[in-house]
Amino acid sequence: MTDSPPWLDEQQQAVWQDLLTIVIALPTLLDRQLERDAETTNFEYSVLARLSTAPDRALRLSTLATQCDSTQPRLSKVMVRFEQRGWVTRSPDPGNGRYTLATLTDAGMQKVVASAPGHVDRVRELVFDPLSAAQQRNLGIALSRIAGPLREQLDDRT
Repeated sequence: MTDSPPWLDEQQQAVWQDLLTIVIALPTLLDRQLERDAETTNFEYSVLARLSTAPDRALRLSTLATQCDSTQPRLSKVMVRFEQRGWVTRSPDPGNGRYTLATLTDAGMQKVVASAPGHVDRVRELVFDPLSAAQQRNLGIALSRIAGPLREQLDDRT
């Protein structure tokens, strides 16, 4: 005889369904805004934004792929488009030539700066405005508790 799996209780099921809605809908709604206002996708903006905050505006492509939860081929295609637009350059990592660095150019930084206000407004509207200050703090605490172990598991993948 097989034991049935422990089902989610009613409250857990409601939370899980809300989380699924957020996980699915939020990227779609952010994509719509960025495509309309900045002619870029949420994924592309995420790549540019991560480079913009990195030391010397440069990251190894493997690190960038992990941070953006991307495959190397997907990121490589984006890098080709970004190079064509003059937003990034790629070069061997001087510390270890087996790696490639992506470096955000001044034009790429201008793209981030120009795209950020509309993106930030949309994030604020969708995520923060519906919540009180206390709810925002509690959300931050809860998400941090979930995200930490998830990041560790992503870092462990090979």
